[in-house]
Amino acid sequence: MSRMFGTDGVRGIANEELTPQIAYDLGRAGAYVLSKGSHKPRILVGTDTRISKDMLENALVAGILSVGAEAMCVGVIPTPAIAYLTRKYKLDAGVVISASHNPVEYNGIKFFNSQGYKLSDELEDQIQSTIEGKFIGVPSPTYGNVGKKVVEDSAFEDYIEFAKGTIDCDLKGLRVALDCANGSSYKSAVRTFRELGAEVVVINNDPDGININDSCGSTHPEELMEYVIKKKCDLGLAFDGDADRCLAVDEKGKLIDGDFIMAICGKDLKDKGKLNENVVVTTVMSNMGLFIALDKENINTIKTRVGDRYVLEEMLKQGYKLGGEQSGHIIFLDHNTTGDGLVTGLQISSVVKNSTKTLSELASIMKKLPQILANATVPNDKKNIYNEDEEIKSEIKSIEARLNGCGRVLIRPSGTEPLVRVMLEGEDQVELNKLAHSLAKLIEEKANL
Repeated sequence: MSRMFGTDGVRGIANEELTPQIAYDLGRAGAYVLSKGSHKPRILVGTDTRISKDMLENALVAGILSVGAEAMCVGVIPTPAIAYLTRKYKLDAGVVISASHNPVEYNGIKFFNSQGYKLSDELEDQIQSTIEGKFIGVPSPTYGNVGKKVVEDSAFEDYIEFAKGTIDCDLKGLRVALDCANGSSYKSAVRTFRELGAEVVVINNDPDGININDSCGSTHPEELMEYVIKKKCDLGLAFDGDADRCLAVDEKGKLIDGDFIMAICGKDLKDKGKLNENVVVTTVMSNMGLFIALDKENINTIKTRVGDRYVLEEMLKQGYKLGGEQSGHIIFLDHNTTGDGLVTGLQISSVVKNSTKTLSELASIMKKLPQILANATVPNDKKNIYNEDEEIKSEIKSIEARLNGCGRVLIRPSGTEPLVRVMLEGEDQVELNKLAHSLAKLIEEKANL
């Protein structure tokens, strides 16, 4: 059996790749592995707004209860809320049913440990081994020892109060547009910003189970960019389906991605003396413009592999406070143990409020170099072909020679989808676009022979 867990939990097309049986097995094995030694383990369970959530939640909870654990269900709630509330309630683990920014046909199951961190590879492997071992040694209690499901009604309020407490000001006087992606932030983000005094206008906050991430949110911010101008807002914020990501839009309708957010917030934290060792942790996918901007501010950068888990690992090693990805998955380690879109939106909003500058003025700290991303659709077992095929390797070397030290080629297999992502960065956008799509086409053709 191949590895079940990707870079962000177990994902697949709901009821085809991610079936109720798999959800049950994960609930049963996960509850057992994550709560060894606990007499009556308690596990938090939340979901995003996908139509498949009920099917998978019922199966997952059944698996949890089958080993005598208690499932504390909180319904639709942002993924980072699960990380926070697992700690707050002193639970053994947390689980969220979500496929984040992926289309509605996908769903996923992601675990957090008792401290609110994503699981290590070792723990994920233990869960998979328990399933592959047909649950040998896993208890199946009877009578009064069977697990119980409870509903925690205060979870939503507790998360909002936590989020509000991450900034040191109100947001009165700010007009903010929110794009909730018809996902799990559709209530929490609106409520939080309004309680902090912001004037809020909102789009895509009417989930029907199938419109999550559908041409909206952080993966499709175009509507928000127009809406900010139309409604004359100070800024806009776009979340993804499970609200662990946030992108911003300035008052002129220009997208402010995760790199800009890290530049702005990194400088703000440094000015306040809150940026430990003056370091921001990024991935290799961050724009070169970010590194140049932070260097001018005497802020150092550490680059990791792509994936927020690798950013977090590096942050935890030295106690760094800020890190993240261009996609808007930003970790403010003083506040939460994972990327939190609502916290990110509040941080950038508070900088705007406290600085008396517009977001576009704040974003001028960084100049973005042209960066082109092209996707190659490939079978999952061919994702490493760019390292193996001689023709592809030769083409990559040729492109690097053409860029002549003024750019770079970065290729990364997706951890959640059957894709290889080709990224080119340099000075000539027209040339980059042609080269990136040509290389992606070559990889796709060779992988699908």
